[in-house]
Amino acid sequence: MKRARQRIQNGSLREVPRANNKTAWEFRFTNPTTGHKDSMYLSTEEYPTRSAALERLDFFVRQLNSGHPVTSLGPKTFGDLLDLFIKSERLLEIKKLRPGQSNMSKEDLSFTTAGSYLSLIKHIRKKWGKTKIGKVRPHLAEEWLKSLKLAPKTKGNIKALMHRLFERAMFWEVIPIGRNPMELVEVKGISKHIKKPVVLTVAQFYLILDLLPEPYRTMVLVAQCTGLRVEEVLALPWENIHFDTLSMLVDRAVVHGRLQRVKTEYSEDELPLDPDFATVLLQLKERSKGSELLFTSPVTGRHFHASPAQQDYLRPAGWCLVECPRCGAAIGKRCLDADGETPVVHEERRALAKRNKLDNVGWHTFRHTYRSWLDDTGAPIGVQQKLMRHADISTTAKYGDALMESKRKHNSIVVRRALGNE
Repeated sequence: MKRARQRIQNGSLREVPRANNKTAWEFRFTNPTTGHKDSMYLSTEEYPTRSAALERLDFFVRQLNSGHPVTSLGPKTFGDLLDLFIKSERLLEIKKLRPGQSNMSKEDLSFTTAGSYLSLIKHIRKKWGKTKIGKVRPHLAEEWLKSLKLAPKTKGNIKALMHRLFERAMFWEVIPIGRNPMELVEVKGISKHIKKPVVLTVAQFYLILDLLPEPYRTMVLVAQCTGLRVEEVLALPWENIHFDTLSMLVDRAVVHGRLQRVKTEYSEDELPLDPDFATVLLQLKERSKGSELLFTSPVTGRHFHASPAQQDYLRPAGWCLVECPRCGAAIGKRCLDADGETPVVHEERRALAKRNKLDNVGWHTFRHTYRSWLDDTGAPIGVQQKLMRHADISTTAKYGDALMESKRKHNSIVVRRALGNE
């Protein structure tokens, strides 16, 4: 049976009398859902001319003829635009995913991105929700972003989201197609880290490994040997580890228990598997007792969560990279309580670690360290980019730092040349 072709309609507009000797614009149209005639009314005080009323109805008419359910006249204020964006991107539905549920669709945003957008939208709505879309001026937006007591990176994310909102508004023909006003807005310091990332030496890495119980010790070893983000490490299934070809496929991540695709299309890639590292993984597989995942939580039977492990194990391990001034616990040794049994970290040791910039050890430390160790091997920057799975080589350059011994070695070569001691 052939489906009836939808009839293109423009509706009809006329001025009709209303109460209190006032008039209104009546727009008559055929509801595509019911097939019945419906009416919509616009105030002649707000839209005094026929052309103004038709301009306001333009989005509504296009929605009528698109076959989509018609619910409103379309966005008028920035708050309306935010609501339309939330609906079109299914942000609320994605945010409602429960731990253990999967969101691997390429069409939908990830659980992380949806949550981030909803958080940023709160800031945008508070300032611009009642403002007409065309009245959001670049200089006002820039002054507002400067006034926010947020990290520069967060301000940059707000700017990027507002840029995307204006792009969608042009796509939906809510505003005329032209230059995006957010292109004129500058946010300084976006790429600066509030805290300088920790890059571990080989000796420091082994000290931390010795402080970690299983399975966190092996998780860290996987992170350091591959440069994967922790959400990718915790999502790794055994089916993606190819021992026959010595390779591994990275195509998924887990955030707060929700499985999703990796961060970007460039992050989805196949990586080499070193033979010695493959042996470590084979030993792990023998211990995993038929689990589908490399790391399965014994509590939930699903994926581990990254944050508790970082808070309870990685941070304290970083504090132990300095000697405790109170009890004299050596570098790489945990302090013990008065009974000599329970590991504790004295505030003095934590403060000393902070002064030595070793208080910020976390999962991303091993990604920074991986890139720094790659650089120390003399690996070309292009190879580093591919191993880090970055879309832009400039992103790779921002990761990690040259190790002190490497800097000392190459600096000495220059110094000897300058002093004529070669």
